[in-house]
Amino acid sequence: MYANLATAWGVFCGTTRRVSLATAAFVGVGCYTVALFSETLPWPLVLLLSAVFGGILALLIGLCTLRLSGMYFVIFTFGVAEMIRQLVNWYESNISGSVGRYIFLDVTSAEIYWQLLILFALVLILGAWLSRSRLGFALRLIGEDQVAAGNCGINTVKVRLLVFVGTSMIMSVVGAIIAPRWAYIEPSIAFNALVSFQVLVMALLGGIALYFGPVIGVVPLILAFEVLTKYFPDHFSMVLGAIFLLIVYWLPGGILGLLRRWGAIRG
Repeated sequence: MYANLATAWGVFCGTTRRVSLATAAFVGVGCYTVALFSETLPWPLVLLLSAVFGGILALLIGLCTLRLSGMYFVIFTFGVAEMIRQLVNWYESNISGSVGRYIFLDVTSAEIYWQLLILFALVLILGAWLSRSRLGFALRLIGEDQVAAGNCGINTVKVRLLVFVGTSMIMSVVGAIIAPRWAYIEPSIAFNALVSFQVLVMALLGGIALYFGPVIGVVPLILAFEVLTKYFPDHFSMVLGAIFLLIVYWLPGGILGLLRRWGAIRG
C-alpha cells in the first residue's frame, strides 16, 4: 500500500517540487467507491470506477491549485482533503443515518497483496517511462524552473495536470484494493490525514531524485511506525514530526541522495 502511494506521490511531487497533502482524499475516494458499488458491480469495474472518481477529484483540485506554489499549494491540498472528509462525515451522519459502512467481500489478504504488488509494478513502469519520455522531461524542467519551461513552449498547467491526475488515480485504486481488508470504514479511517503525512515522510526519507527513490524509505518507516504504534501510541504524531525534521535537516536528499554521494547510484 505505502510503496504504491509513496512512489505515485514522488512521481508528481518529487519532480515538480510541490508538496501535496491530498493523498488521504484519493485513498478515501477509493475506499468509499468500494463501499458503494462492490455489492452490485464486478470487482474490475469497481477498481475502474475508483480510478475515474479519483481522476475527477484530482482534475478539480488541479484546476484550482496547480497555479499556486509553495506553501499555498500545500495548505490548499491539505484543506481540500479535510473538507472532503468533513463533507462525507456530514452526509453519513445526516443523510444516510449511519457513521460508517461495512464492506463484505470474499477477498483474502493474499489477493489484496498480489493486487497491490501488480499495481506497484505498473507504477514503477510508469515512473521508468516518464523518466525517459518527453512528458517526463517537461515535468522535470517545470520542477527546475517553471518560467523557463513556459518560455520553452511547454504548457506547464497541462503537463502538471496530466501527471497529477494520473498519479491520483493510482492512489484511489490503492484505496479501493485495501478497503476490503478494513471491512468497516468511516470518514476518519478512509480519509485519515495521517496517511498523507506518512507518505510524505516516506518519500523524503527514500529520496525523490529518481522515480524509485520513495520506495526505499517505505520499509524502514513502516517498521518504525509498527514499533511506535505498539510502544508509544499516545505520542505517535509527535515522534512522526521529529522523524520528519531529522530527515529534512540530516538527509535532505534522502537515502537515495546519500547513496548517490557515495557513488553507489548514478543519475
